[in-house]
Amino acid sequence: MLRFLTAGESHGPALTAIIEGFPAGVEVPTEKINAQLKRRQSGYGRGGRMKIEKDKVKILSGVRGGLTLGSPIALQITNLDWKNWREVMSSDPDEYAAEKAADRALTRPRPGHADLAGGFKYGHYEDMRSVLERASARETAVRVAVGTVGRILIESLGCSILSHVVQIGRVESADYPASYTELADQASSSPVGCADPAAASAMMEEIDGAAKSGDTLGGVFEVICTGLPPGIGSYVHWDRRLDSRMAAAVLGIPSVKGVDFGLGFRGAGVLGSRYHDEIRCTPQGKLYRPTNRAGGLEGGVSNGEPLVLRAVVKPIPTLGRPLASVDLKTKEESLAAFERSDTCIVPAAAVITEAVVAWEIAAAVLEKFGGDTLTEIKEHYQRYLAYIRQF
Repeated sequence: MLRFLTAGESHGPALTAIIEGFPAGVEVPTEKINAQLKRRQSGYGRGGRMKIEKDKVKILSGVRGGLTLGSPIALQITNLDWKNWREVMSSDPDEYAAEKAADRALTRPRPGHADLAGGFKYGHYEDMRSVLERASARETAVRVAVGTVGRILIESLGCSILSHVVQIGRVESADYPASYTELADQASSSPVGCADPAAASAMMEEIDGAAKSGDTLGGVFEVICTGLPPGIGSYVHWDRRLDSRMAAAVLGIPSVKGVDFGLGFRGAGVLGSRYHDEIRCTPQGKLYRPTNRAGGLEGGVSNGEPLVLRAVVKPIPTLGRPLASVDLKTKEESLAAFERSDTCIVPAAAVITEAVVAWEIAAAVLEKFGGDTLTEIKEHYQRYLAYIRQF
């Protein structure tokens, strides 16, 4: 079973992950992981923290000479801002400065964050910084590193993953190329990850307007996986369905509030005859589908069409003009605390989602094809493809 755990606080010394169950013989170049980490930090509307951190991964174990060993892989991303928070966040009682920590205590919970609910749950209501530090989206940096390891595996089998932003605020993309290659190229060259140049320009104006008023923006993005064969995932139990696994992973990203596949929510008012994808056969006896409204999934199993997932991201809840809150120290109504924040994280959320989707696909692929080495997995994979090609 492929799995991972992450650890670390937003202003702690580092973010760490341990991957278990990854096969041996996979080449994992750090530059590939670092490229994805850089993508996560970019995007129009990002805040000051991105100017401080220059995320780089360090592989501590499980890889030798660039190749995975089959043993647990440990990844670490150093927080450069730690030097400014050492006395406030240190685990060492001799290094921890209680007075400085008190000065930075969070007692005015921010609506939309985990501050208040998490403070009640873990007893941190006197200083909800202990909630903020782990609930922070900073943790997604190491999840991108983990997901990229999974991405490398599925790319070695011929799969590709891309994303593009379709909406920020009130601005929606109206025109983008039908070719996935062109879509990926145009989206990657856009400051907001949008393949429609006119919409991208309007999105940036929307972000500028929100920033000036101390507000934030959400939006919608799409993640697409091509090259995935039919038969990945399972219908036999709810928790083995590929769509349920991916949806859970994507909803685990802070600020993501909704996920759908294919036509999804947009098909709520469509008749069944216009919603589902007909199955046809060529004169040569090969099955095909003229449409992909299902988004490449039926019954929780991939059907051979491109996998298409959309997610909705809410506006970041840390506002330059804070909402009303209560100071739990005095019980007086006050404005919510303000921490350094972004105006819009939709492009970054798309990159993070590419990573978590890649990871879930990699886990399902390993369950289907097994093997302790990449060579074994490729042999099983090619044998299965040969079987599928007869249809």
